[in-house]
Amino acid sequence: MTLSHFLLVALALFALGLYSVLTRRHLIGLLIGVELMLNAASINFLAFDRFVVKDPATGQIIVLFIIGLAAAEAAIALSIILSAYRAHRSADVDDLDELKN
Repeated sequence: MTLSHFLLVALALFALGLYSVLTRRHLIGLLIGVELMLNAASINFLAFDRFVVKDPATGQIIVLFIIGLAAAEAAIALSIILSAYRAHRSADVDDLDELKN
């Protein structure tokens, strides 16, 4: 497998994530789209680390930071979604467009 194969997979993942963020109206769908885009970035870092960079640990360390960031982002986003659902009885973006309470 070459660098272009990895970049095509990452491009497909990023495109799916972007499509999910732009078209979904439910907060969980938005969160899944953002996670897909973060995973695409991780694949890019690992691919460039494997084929371009001489130091093999650089890309892997960056990916570990991305995984930690994604875990923290998911935990915070899920707590916000849960509190929004409890307050408004809905997790749709269209129902949460007003700032009240």
